[in-house]
Amino acid sequence: MPALPPPCTPRPSRRSLVLAILGAAAGLPAVRAQSDAPDPWPRALPVPGGVVQLPLGAAATRPVAHLRQGQEDVPLLVLGDASAWTAVVGIALTAAPGTAYITVQTAGSGTRRLPYTVGPKQYQEQHLRVPPHTVDLSPEDLARHTRERQHQVLVMNTFSEVPAGSAGQSLRMQVPVPGRRSSSFGLRRVFNGKPRNPHTGMDIAAPLGESVVAPLPARVIDTGEYFFNGGTVWLDHGQGLLSLMCHLSAIDVQVGDTLQTGQHLGAVGATGRATGPHLHWGVQLNRTMVDPALFVPA
Repeated sequence: MPALPPPCTPRPSRRSLVLAILGAAAGLPAVRAQSDAPDPWPRALPVPGGVVQLPLGAAATRPVAHLRQGQEDVPLLVLGDASAWTAVVGIALTAAPGTAYITVQTAGSGTRRLPYTVGPKQYQEQHLRVPPHTVDLSPEDLARHTRERQHQVLVMNTFSEVPAGSAGQSLRMQVPVPGRRSSSFGLRRVFNGKPRNPHTGMDIAAPLGESVVAPLPARVIDTGEYFFNGGTVWLDHGQGLLSLMCHLSAIDVQVGDTLQTGQHLGAVGATGRATGPHLHWGVQLNRTMVDPALFVPA
């Protein structure tokens, strides 16, 4: 049988060429763009605790988008290239169903408001028994928690200009540790019969000491041992997209370290307020905790 001719190689698209040039300039590994379609990750779920992707259209430079939260205009993650930009918006668990807006500034086109609709969502409830001192805090523990919370707010306000998903990388995340999902995002916790705020992450049951890895390329922006969260690592993926790893038994990175997807950062533990070894994994967009399940395959 005669040899088959080599397959035709399609010409690279304008988007893939732009991504390759930006990636090379940043010193990042080349990643082949599969198509010119918008990155489907995270999956859209326009409900409290979910994510919405809003097309911004074409523009020569990256538009600047903000969401009004309380008394502040919080910057948003914007993906794409000159042919098409998209704002990726995290929706707060406290958001009321109905119409909401972001503001968009585009060079040469001024400022405009862009609406989206937040749908209703009912999360389940979970009852847990924990040591009483972790629910009814002593004055000393309360003072410690207050100090730690003030520090954590500063960390959560991080917004780096390094574009998330640069060099063609998708925002599809790697699960930080293999294991059974023991508690889902949005679950309303009742500790020792007393209602508390909803769960703002995903709990993954895993053996003590199991390796925890970075879900996306990141820079380490905070580490510490905290009253509720135990051993903690915060990762910055760019433009307000952050990851939070809690209850670690070991922390093997330092602030300022850069990590690639799948790179080790610590080990599963049961530190802080935990009923057993597991990883609490949180994902934050525009200072809002959103469901990590939207960033990983179902």
